[in-house]
Amino acid sequence: MASASRVDLDGNQIKPMTICMIGAGGFIGSHLCEKIMAETPHKVLALDVYNDKIKHLLEPDSLQWKDRIQFHRINIKHDSRLEGLIKMADLTINLAAICTPADYNTRPLDTIYSNFIDALPVVKYCSENNKRLIHFSTCEVYGKTIGSFLPKDSPLLKDPEYFVLKEDASPCIFGPIEKQRWSYACAKQLIERLVYAEGAENGLDEGVPRVLACFSNNLLRGEPLKLVDGGQSQRTFVYIKDAIEAVLLMIENPARANGHIFNVGNPHNEVTVRQLAEMMTEVYSKVSGEPSLEVPTIDVSSKEFYGEGYDDSDKRIPDMTIINRQLGWNPKTSLWDLLESTLTYQHRTYAEAIKKSIAKPVAS
Repeated sequence: MASASRVDLDGNQIKPMTICMIGAGGFIGSHLCEKIMAETPHKVLALDVYNDKIKHLLEPDSLQWKDRIQFHRINIKHDSRLEGLIKMADLTINLAAICTPADYNTRPLDTIYSNFIDALPVVKYCSENNKRLIHFSTCEVYGKTIGSFLPKDSPLLKDPEYFVLKEDASPCIFGPIEKQRWSYACAKQLIERLVYAEGAENGLDEGVPRVLACFSNNLLRGEPLKLVDGGQSQRTFVYIKDAIEAVLLMIENPARANGHIFNVGNPHNEVTVRQLAEMMTEVYSKVSGEPSLEVPTIDVSSKEFYGEGYDDSDKRIPDMTIINRQLGWNPKTSLWDLLESTLTYQHRTYAEAIKKSIAKPVAS
């Protein structure tokens, strides 16, 4: 069981706290719940519509957790219990969002409601009840880089200052209104601005912290990886365990974290989507023992894959200055190690079930 004598980065004893985690059943939330249960004395009020990923923490025989985690099946859109649960907690972490490009490109209304309108009560209740809030956002709020507007032959294209995303300096440049993909980024940015304004005006304590899943599913099914518009967009990837370390530092060091926006990423793990597909194909062949497909990738247009109104940011290289200065955090895991760990888990957990489902005859 976790020791109660934990200290923060300044040597002060960390008191056990109650955390209201909205979206606890998702990918990040489930990993964060596991870490909190394993390494801290804190309690978690886990809010979500699903609990499949945290079921092992909720089983009656999980005596090591005792009464430290409670699951509440809640859709924050319309549940009167939300304010009461926020009141019961010392800290609220909001992870709830629609975050799949195919959805926010074709369902912009749902995206705006989910990522802005539905988040309003969370910010309101935290502010009115003087509760600390950690709100998760997205690198997409930065939009396109300044470098993406430079001429192709400009010598400035070699200057990282035109591409690195800085929390307190980079402008947020979106595409035109008809490019509905930006509805997600816009909604996320607007709620960020509200959270920041609440902090400035009303004293709200706050901190603002999917191609991988798509490619993993293709590999498990033995299908070619689809490269949208040639896979030329560039991405950076951070290992979930590294990211959770950063979030725990935010949770337990409010004096250093409150009022800051933090990039949580790994600037060293930058690749094009095409390079990512090639790496994942190689890694999956290694961990599964299966040969790669003769044609491992196929090119598709963004219109075919996402529908009308798609647009994209060019590069997403996060600047680590603020999070390193305030919390002493730096990512540790290389992209190769990240992919090997992730795909090993995916293969062991899902490969057999997927093979059986593919082989199962379909009734006419």
